[in-house]
Amino acid sequence: MHVNVASPAGAYTVGDPSFFRYIVRLAELGLALPKDDREALDILAAIPHAFEPEDELPPPSGAGWRVVPAQTDLDWPVLEATPQRLRTALERAHAILWSNAARCAVSAREITSIEHELDAVYGVLMRAEAAGFAVNVSYVA
Repeated sequence: MHVNVASPAGAYTVGDPSFFRYIVRLAELGLALPKDDREALDILAAIPHAFEPEDELPPPSGAGWRVVPAQTDLDWPVLEATPQRLRTALERAHAILWSNAARCAVSAREITSIEHELDAVYGVLMRAEAAGFAVNVSYVA
């Protein structure tokens, strides 16, 4: 599993499966959460698979983000978001994971790996924000 975060200001590919399972797909773990937390996780859950058929794409948009379908046969769908919106979603997912680590059955090693990956992604988001660019996110299995 690889999660790609990119903008004209830089890119990073997350290769750790724990990041995908516990951050990108955290909404699927069925935690009872307040509305703001659910909305943050919905953004991450909307990250499309690079080779997903058009009719199976996630919801098209939300506050500060949208799913952009593939434009050509050589392209793939992406979640396009403001760096600030994606950072907020990732920070909330991280906090939710920390407070529910035992219930999610995440190990200390996995949390350490996730935090390392988040630091790298935050670097991409910081560069994109400074340059005034949106970021694109997708994943491949």
